Amino acid sequence: MSWQATFTAMLPEHILLVGIVALIGLEIASQARAAFLVSVCVVTAAFIAAASLAATGYAMAPFPEQFSVAPEALLAKAVVLALAVPVLLISRNDFADAQFHILILGSLYGVCLLLSADSFLILFLGIELMSLPVYVLVLLALQRTESAEAALKYLVLGGTATATLLMGSALLYGASGSLSLAAFAAALGSSDAMASVGVVLVIVAFFVKAAIAPFHTWAPDAYEGATVPVTAYMATIVKAGVLLAAVRLFGMETVPRPMADMLALLPLASIVWGNLAAMRQQSFRRMIAYSSIAHAGYLFYAFLGDGAGRFQAVAFYVLAYGVMNILAFASLPRAQDDTARDRLDNLKGLYQRAPFAAVMIGIAMLSLAGIPPFPGFVAKFLIFRNVFAAGYTTYAVMGLIASYMGIYFYLRVIQYLFMSPVPSHVQRPPYGRAVLGASFLCLLAGIAIAVFPGWVIGQF
Repeated sequence: MSWQATFTAMLPEHILLVGIVALIGLEIASQARAAFLVSVCVVTAAFIAAASLAATGYAMAPFPEQFSVAPEALLAKAVVLALAVPVLLISRNDFADAQFHILILGSLYGVCLLLSADSFLILFLGIELMSLPVYVLVLLALQRTESAEAALKYLVLGGTATATLLMGSALLYGASGSLSLAAFAAALGSSDAMASVGVVLVIVAFFVKAAIAPFHTWAPDAYEGATVPVTAYMATIVKAGVLLAAVRLFGMETVPRPMADMLALLPLASIVWGNLAAMRQQSFRRMIAYSSIAHAGYLFYAFLGDGAGRFQAVAFYVLAYGVMNILAFASLPRAQDDTARDRLDNLKGLYQRAPFAAVMIGIAMLSLAGIPPFPGFVAKFLIFRNVFAAGYTTYAVMGLIASYMGIYFYLRVIQYLFMSPVPSHVQRPPYGRAVLGASFLCLLAGIAIAVFPGWVIGQF
């Protein structure tokens, strides 16, 4: 195979790699002020490359049985890279040096590898390249005492997930003699004990990475301890990478019982616990963490359905969920310190102080709650439609009932925004141009998804 074919197949990854080298050069040359602009341009270029290749139906396997690209993989990369652009925009006021941007681009490189993996070797490499920079990102700004504990908990549980994945991969290799991801799909319905245990361990590793209850305990502390841009990155890009990689792992296989019961009961528990725990939170980021635990449950419900519609449902969901989450984070008002900014009390009377920001957060909350006609409603509809079509009616009904529990805490945020008096000590929050740009990008994307859901779904 020619080097041109290999270069084209890995074009998004190569663009990110060039960006990392350029940012390191800027750091060495003490020109870190240009890091923000360089990283935004690099991620935008990588997104354009992935979207353009997907639009042409490009497919190639530069490293057979290890790494390959196809329109679905390229679309998944385009979704993740598109979500990364507004995350970088909202980081403008929090990170002035190149370190943050180097770590973000390094993590995105891992996500892109993950989404093209054909073997457990590349899957492991992608997960580690995605996760290791995020452990550092949680600590990078260190604006509160909880950050060190949060980063340590995230590191320990992330390492546990990695060890579980490696053990599952080893057992699958022992049962099949192959490290191919196809060995996992083939083992889903296997009666061999070694293969079945390997499948369970791999699924548990993905549950830990996606923060599915009871493997979720790292998420609330990590989300709360990190700064707003890092929390937005973890809640959207990391979660999207893990779920889209899981779609690649399961392939087109229909999950048989009793594996299907495992894929339903733990996500159902995650939906219930995430929504219940979010009701008691006074920290916005901690509330979003428990919300993301519930949303991870909805996403894993997609694996109960037919394999043909799985990628479509998950890709649309992570896009709608990610856009609305970033919109909420971009519109958060500033405060005198990070702890005060994170408290829900900081949102009281925001409509009187910053009407645009209050409306944006309100739209995000209604969408995350799954209220029509917002994008979150269509995303949940796709998931549960597939579950009903697969014949898991009981699980679908229980999931729908559990999803309504989440409406309470989203509406509580709206009450703070529009129906609470302005605290006497709170000033009108300033918003930079980059943050407003991120809000407008997410708003336009949200409008497009809500008004033309059929067209967006058709792209997947």
